[in-house]
Amino acid sequence: MPKAFWDGCKMKSINLLRKKKSWKNWAATASSAFEALYTPKSTAELQDIVKKAARQHKRVRVIGASHSFSPVAMPEHIVLSLHHMRGLEKVDPTTNEAVILGGTYLHEIGPLLKEHGYALENMGDIQEQTIAGAVSTGTHGTGITFGSLSNQVAAWEWIDGNGNLHYHRRTGKNDDLANALHVSMGLLGILVRLTIKVVPLYSLKVTTFRTTIADTMSSWKIDMQTNRHLEWFYFPGTDIVQIKQMEKVAPIAQRKGEKINASFSKICIENHIFYLLSEWCRRNPKRSQLVSNISAKTIPNRIETGFSYEMFASPRKVKFYEIEYAIPIKQFLPCIEMIASHLQKQPFSVHFPIECRFVKGEDGFLSPNYQQDSAFLAFHMYKGMEYLSYFAWVEELMSDFQGRPHWGKMNTFNYQQAKQWYPMWEVFLTTRQQFDPNGIFLNTYFEKLLSSSS
Repeated sequence: MPKAFWDGCKMKSINLLRKKKSWKNWAATASSAFEALYTPKSTAELQDIVKKAARQHKRVRVIGASHSFSPVAMPEHIVLSLHHMRGLEKVDPTTNEAVILGGTYLHEIGPLLKEHGYALENMGDIQEQTIAGAVSTGTHGTGITFGSLSNQVAAWEWIDGNGNLHYHRRTGKNDDLANALHVSMGLLGILVRLTIKVVPLYSLKVTTFRTTIADTMSSWKIDMQTNRHLEWFYFPGTDIVQIKQMEKVAPIAQRKGEKINASFSKICIENHIFYLLSEWCRRNPKRSQLVSNISAKTIPNRIETGFSYEMFASPRKVKFYEIEYAIPIKQFLPCIEMIASHLQKQPFSVHFPIECRFVKGEDGFLSPNYQQDSAFLAFHMYKGMEYLSYFAWVEELMSDFQGRPHWGKMNTFNYQQAKQWYPMWEVFLTTRQQFDPNGIFLNTYFEKLLSSSS
């Protein structure tokens, strides 16, 4: 899609949002009314907006791409879009770092870095978010030698709740401010610029195939250690797992024929046909097991190679609800065994596969993989289908396995749970108070999460 056309569509969406003064996230799991929307074009303009909001005791939230499932971006008074504050400002070949404006969308970063011979070391499988939003919520990919996207940040530039501009460079493992900024959910301020660690341009060879869950569980540790990236998709009620392995190769563009075949598979089969099957399940939930069986057996095996930013992301056109937790890596095998055993009975009418990824531990205070290598398990339910009982079971199970939620996904965590599972929770709250003493970056979701009486 041409950049000018995409920008025009995005601005129409923003203008419609401004006119309606009504916001909802991608999954439509959170919505709100607001008073005003601003699209600043400079840091100074952004500071003025924040200062005015502080004087008027108005709350401010940056909505990014609103590609979330939880209410983290939910505005109440003032909505900010950084759509006009995008781009790659510079690449420093002496430090292998790039300075990127906070409103830049992830799908823009790969091509921009490629022009300089660089790439991100890792990405998630969704690229619609802004870099500021992805960093703020701990967006991650997979690969046990890699942390989240937040772990690639070397320095932050942000505006606090009084409109003041700050800059901080990560100094090491015990840097409390860096560890608070690491995954901040926008509670310390508005991320204007991020200095990101980058690597020389590379490509990925992606191999996707089906196997049984028994064979997968017997070799998962070796597979996790021998593949740069490893991802599972377990189909509920079946014994089938789709495996996605990615290996680093020399930079090469994807061949035209291969790209056509892969696009057909991803768009037509994994989106359009899956949408029709999902609608069938929505109208008749008893068909969920049949659809899970069909999906498990018909999603095609394939091998493709291309620039890393082209291979990481996959189109996700079928809308769904999602909940995701990180558990200690040593807990993964007993956890997935329990999940497979329970879902054999298909008690929740679910046909979406469970996505399993593996991520290196990091030091960010609110990172779900704080100081522990972790397995992330993501559970989905097609939009419009009953999900509450399924997700309640997931949260109960994840608690048994010391799970921590992905903040951008649905969860019912409260202050007491956060304090229990995030050891540096109180340190983060102290830091938050320093940079937003009047709480202008809060919303009702955060009020509940941050209140000890919740």
